[in-house]
Amino acid sequence: MNCKFRTIALSCCIGASAGVLAAPPADLIARYAAEARVADPAFAGFSADRGETLHRTPHAGGKPDTPACTSCHGDDARAPGRTRTGKAIEPMAASVAATRYTDPAKVEKWFKRNCTEVLGRECSAREKGDWLAWMMTL
Repeated sequence: MNCKFRTIALSCCIGASAGVLAAPPADLIARYAAEARVADPAFAGFSADRGETLHRTPHAGGKPDTPACTSCHGDDARAPGRTRTGKAIEPMAASVAATRYTDPAKVEKWFKRNCTEVLGRECSAREKGDWLAWMMTL
């Protein structure tokens, strides 16, 4: 096997394995859409506007010091945020953090933690999809 062919073959293998490890945000949105249809057969799609409202609106069910996503992530999702303890949080907008939404397990981990803190419950599939749809527009 010549060097040129080995390089191409290795590149293909690396690309294929990277595709297995990293899923595009569209896959997450499709997954949340399927879950939302199960929960509500009348589900008609996600709304970036609803996602923005979810992000910006104060909620009463969670922790008093984190009534809204903006409590830590700030008003501009393209800018870094800060936890209540002062730890920096990378920007949330897909345009700034392209790889942020490529690991489904990590996305679920943060949805579970943050929704519980802000809403006092886990987010629904529709809420996750709406919020993610908004992040994809920024």
